[in-house]
Amino acid sequence: MYALRKRILVTGGAGFLGSHLCERLLNDGHDVICLDNFFTGTRDNVLHLLDNPHFEILRHDVTQPLYTEVDEIYNLACPASPPHYQADPVQTTKTSVLGALNMLGLARRCKAKIMQASTSEVYGDPEVHPQPESYWGHVNPIGFRSCYDEGKRCAETLFFDYHRQHKLRIKVARIFNTYGPKMHPNDGRVVSNFIVQALKGHDITVYGEGQQTRSFCYVDDLIEAFVRLMGTPDDFTGPVNTGNPVEFTIMELAEKIIAMTGSKSKIIHKPLPHDDPRQRQPDIQLAKEKLGWEPKIKLEEGLKPTISYFASLIEQGLI
Repeated sequence: MYALRKRILVTGGAGFLGSHLCERLLNDGHDVICLDNFFTGTRDNVLHLLDNPHFEILRHDVTQPLYTEVDEIYNLACPASPPHYQADPVQTTKTSVLGALNMLGLARRCKAKIMQASTSEVYGDPEVHPQPESYWGHVNPIGFRSCYDEGKRCAETLFFDYHRQHKLRIKVARIFNTYGPKMHPNDGRVVSNFIVQALKGHDITVYGEGQQTRSFCYVDDLIEAFVRLMGTPDDFTGPVNTGNPVEFTIMELAEKIIAMTGSKSKIIHKPLPHDDPRQRQPDIQLAKEKLGWEPKIKLEEGLKPTISYFASLIEQGLI
C-alpha cells in the first residue's frame, strides 16, 4: 500500500470541485495537500477531512511560488463564476497565468504529473455546436468575461509549451457546467441561483428569454473523469472535454427546480449579460475513447442532493 500511495497537491482544494476531489483522492489511499487562499473556497468544505492523518491544508495563493514535494498536481485554483472572477479581473488573470507558471515550475522540479482544470469558456460564444476539442473558439479578448476566458486559454498554452519544451507530463480537462453539494451559494451560477431562489420563495431570475442552453454534469461524474484522465498514459495530454452532453434550456432548468422544490416562485426575465454564450454542449467522444468515461447521473438525480445541501444551509441560517 505504501508504494501505491502518492503525495498529491490539489490547488483550490477547499473550493467546490477541489473539496470533492480531495475526498476522492483520500478514499483512493493517497496523501493529499489541499492548497487554497480561501477567496471563494471555505474550510467548511474540508472540515470533515481534517482528522485524517493523510490530509493537510495549506493557506497559499498560487500566484506566489510554492516549494514542496509532490507526485501529482491537480491545478484547480481560480474563481470560476462570473460574479467572483469579475470582482477582481486582474487578479483572476494572474491566478490563471501566474498560477499555471508556478505549478508548472513545481511539477518540473518534482518531475510530477500535472492536470490543468480548464474550462468550456475557452470556446467563448461558440459558432460550432456541440463543441469538440478541435474547435479553437470564438472569444472576445477585451470583454467582461475575458479575464477568465483568456486567462484559461493562456494557461493551456503554457501547459503545452512546458510539455513540448521540458517534456513535462501534462493533462488538460475542459470542464463544462458542473453542479452539486458544496457549490458556493452566492457564486452566481444558474443551478445554485435557481435552487436558493426557489427554496426561499423568491422570484427566479432568467436572463433573456431563457432559451440559451447549458449541459449540466453532476460533480461525482466530473471527479471520476479527473481521476481517469490523470491515470491515462503519458502520451495522452488532452485537452479533453469533461461534461454532460445532455442539453437543457435555462427555462427548462428553472421549471424543473420549481417543481422539485415545490416552490411558489415566479420566473422573471432580465437582460442577457455581456458575452453570455447562447449554447454550451460538450462533444465527449474523446473522453469516451480515451478515458472510458461518460456521465452516469441524470439531472433530476443530481439535483436532489444539491437541493438538500442548500436547504440545510438555509435551515442553519448560513444563507
